[in-house]
Amino acid sequence: MATPPIAPNPGASPEDQHASKYITETALPKNATFLSAEHFGLSAYTITGRLIAVEPDGTEKTYFLKVAFEEHGRIMLNGEFVSSNMIYKLMPDFIPQPFGFGTYKWKEQDAYFNLSEFVDMDVTKEPDPAEFTARLAKMHKSSQSPTGKFGFPVKTCDGKTAHTVDWEESWSVFFRKLFLGVCKLDLEANGPWPELERATEQVASKVIPRLLDNLRTREGDTIKPCIIHGDLWEGNMGVNNKTGVTLLFDAGSYFAHNEMELGHWRCEFSSVFRKKEYTEHYLRNYPAAHPIDEFDDRNRLYSLKGAINYSAGHLGSSLRKTYGPDEV
Repeated sequence: MATPPIAPNPGASPEDQHASKYITETALPKNATFLSAEHFGLSAYTITGRLIAVEPDGTEKTYFLKVAFEEHGRIMLNGEFVSSNMIYKLMPDFIPQPFGFGTYKWKEQDAYFNLSEFVDMDVTKEPDPAEFTARLAKMHKSSQSPTGKFGFPVKTCDGKTAHTVDWEESWSVFFRKLFLGVCKLDLEANGPWPELERATEQVASKVIPRLLDNLRTREGDTIKPCIIHGDLWEGNMGVNNKTGVTLLFDAGSYFAHNEMELGHWRCEFSSVFRKKEYTEHYLRNYPAAHPIDEFDDRNRLYSLKGAINYSAGHLGSSLRKTYGPDEV
């Protein structure tokens, strides 16, 4: 398939000019004028670019644009847009400002786009554990579920796979459905594995209720749902080159137990956040739930979701063997 221009310059084909016009009219701030666009950066599941527009005062402003296709693209980019909006309202210096989500036709396909602030950032620099985890804990603590339940108002994705995010009163019930959802996707992608399927059922029916049914805060209250990034590893964050502060991007959020965010840090695909100081610093800002002595067991359980999800999105991944029946 030919790669479409991100937002074509004047002189492109009529359908490409239509895409440019639609993005300009629906996502750019009012009275901003499209100037140019180019492909920029790399993304595993979307086409990414840098768009330049002229503001009403005559200054040029740069935006970051992502494009994906068909229903999967809609779910992924709409989920990211809604997630980013919620995080931005809580902490506007912790994620690039989202501007718009929309759709247009490109060569008979439904194309979807997500437009956000362009931030010059270093994605190779390891974040300072104290600074980064303090900001992350602040996001978790300051958020509030709009329903008081665990879940999210729209579907979101971890990588290219969609989360099961239907609202639930119980964190244990929500996590069980989330876990079984990624296990189902993994079986569909990689084929049957009877031993793993039996182990999965044991986790769902025994381990999850044992570890999650009676979680409490250190004050003895039930845990509250808080917004999490949903796919947080070092590949989805950077350091703002202008301000020096850490930034998140590519969010696929839902309201969860805050410790769920740390599950990805245990997975093999996470090399920086696997270092103990990141978890240790986080827990100084947001202490572990009770029972405290079961924190590591919960962290191991939460990491299964990330590892199995990775396996579902990467056929033949070694993580399926690592998190096979023995680990589950």
